[in-house]
Amino acid sequence: MVKREFTIDTGTEEIQTEGHAHKNVALKYLMKRRRSVLMTRSAVKVEKLFSELPTFIIVKGKQIAHKYKINWERMGINEFEGSRFVFTLNEIRD
Repeated sequence: MVKREFTIDTGTEEIQTEGHAHKNVALKYLMKRRRSVLMTRSAVKVEKLFSELPTFIIVKGKQIAHKYKINWERMGINEFEGSRFVFTLNEIRD
């Protein structure tokens, strides 16, 4: 399967990337954002990064754009919980 070019629009920035499908591109981007929050040790910086996580994302291909609503949740409160920040990705149909 050939990778295609996509543009991720978060409302504040647009990112050029490659991938196979719209949803997979969105998941890969959100997992990177989640990882940056998980690997931060400073509690103040974690709160700042968590508040800046996108809640709405548009993945644009050459012809079709898919819109997704993201629901972020905090699961654990201990320092090294495995899935402290989980998200659900729901496609918005026009």
